[in-house]
Amino acid sequence: MSNIYESAEATLGFISSPCLTKVELRVACRGIADRDALSKPDPCVVLKMQSHGQWFEVDRTEVIRSSSSPVFSKIFLVDYYFEEVQRLRFELHDISSGNNGLRDADFLGAMECTLGQIVSQRKLTKALLKQGNTVTAEELSGNDDYVELSFSARKLDDKDFFSKSDPFLEIFRINDDGTESLVHRTETVMNNLSPVWKSFKVSLNTLCSGDHDRELKCTVWDWDSNGKHDFIGEFQTTFKEMRAEQEGKQWECINPKYQIKKKNYRNSGTVILNHCKIIKMYSFLDYIMGGCQIQFTVAIDFTASNGDPRNSCSLHYIHPYQPNEYLKALVAVGEICQDYDSDKMFPAFGFGALIPPDFKVGHLGSIYRHLHVFVAGIQGVVEAYQNCLPKIQLYGPTNIAPIIQKISAEEYFILLILTDGVITDMADTREAIVHASHLPMSVIIVGVGNADFTDMQILDGDDGILRSPKGEPVLRDIVQFVPFKDFKHASPAALAKSVLAEVPNQVVDYYNAKGIKPKCMSDYESTRTFSP
Repeated sequence: MSNIYESAEATLGFISSPCLTKVELRVACRGIADRDALSKPDPCVVLKMQSHGQWFEVDRTEVIRSSSSPVFSKIFLVDYYFEEVQRLRFELHDISSGNNGLRDADFLGAMECTLGQIVSQRKLTKALLKQGNTVTAEELSGNDDYVELSFSARKLDDKDFFSKSDPFLEIFRINDDGTESLVHRTETVMNNLSPVWKSFKVSLNTLCSGDHDRELKCTVWDWDSNGKHDFIGEFQTTFKEMRAEQEGKQWECINPKYQIKKKNYRNSGTVILNHCKIIKMYSFLDYIMGGCQIQFTVAIDFTASNGDPRNSCSLHYIHPYQPNEYLKALVAVGEICQDYDSDKMFPAFGFGALIPPDFKVGHLGSIYRHLHVFVAGIQGVVEAYQNCLPKIQLYGPTNIAPIIQKISAEEYFILLILTDGVITDMADTREAIVHASHLPMSVIIVGVGNADFTDMQILDGDDGILRSPKGEPVLRDIVQFVPFKDFKHASPAALAKSVLAEVPNQVVDYYNAKGIKPKCMSDYESTRTFSP
């Protein structure tokens, strides 16, 4: 049986080179053509990366309403590999009002480049159809700390005739070359001259490049629905000044034009720093090097829609030399995950099958039921999968909520679910995911075969916050869904990279939210044992 495992492993072409560093990419556009004379576009930029000739979405910016020259506050964080040609594609979409998804959006064009071009030039401007698109990049330092800030204002100028101003605050970092980089844009507080903006977190690297004396420019605007926001005033400061005062620091908000024209002009209001706190943030590597174990679990779809495993058209057909899609996805993801599990003993579940001897539906049955609950390594999961196929009867339905509910552990868990169709217990699954978002857990769902998986995208949460049927939102995004057919002509390594891309941040988000610090290396080294 091992020849199939070796064949699957040989087809992967894993990317084994270490990540040299990370870069932050900031995006701005200018001169986007209006859809019509009455409305400006609502732009959003989608970042894609190329693997084996195909483009795969990495991330996307926020949507900025009614703007022809948006400066996006969303920062793309990308691993940089010196020895690879990393091709990037920035797609510009016009998102219709009331919808944040791409399904009904207007595609306005794209700009392609390599990450090496951005890094070498620091700022890259290329044509996007008839528009201009600017991408800047900077290398991340080792400073992973965040700062939590909150601001309010008093007696801001009223820019509206029939109501009060609708103010929002923008913070810009002044770069070494004199250019400005948007750090944060607050929400808009409607009809209020003394707004209190929500607190926010930003990395010290993003805020000031780790330089506490770097100049920061803060501007206050009165929001208008047509995108022509009215300037209220501005002030300059540094993080050192913010930190020294911590709370209660005030700045006069100055409009330079009024300062020149108005004889008795004092200010256009004041901005107050309500809260300033440095938050120590630990990286994924901090936790891994501190001994954090990641448990890996796989659940495989054994419903009848996969086809009889004895038939060569079946998604479960075992070819002597060519692994099926289930095996390819399993090995691609599992080979990476198993490196973070010291004992490499994995629970392996199947769902939707009739299990001997009584042949009742077993949604939580171990696929190696007759030998062990846990199997050794990815090769053990592969062999268990192959051994169980002749013993079970494919049936249904496609229910995955029981699998998600089954997982609970003190250590972090990655649950890989391989399925050939849209699940039949969507409401229960949404409920289970919302509950699991409070647990140390990530869920990866790979859609196998050619089914229409459109309805599965809701679980991913990329087009909006996933909620339970009762309306409760997920605490954090823990699900990544990928159709395998998108990677049919790409290396399975690209699949693994795509589905696991969000896991490090999910691990860090969980432990940081719980206030759990990684162990010190000295504490860990004394108890750690190494496998030969």
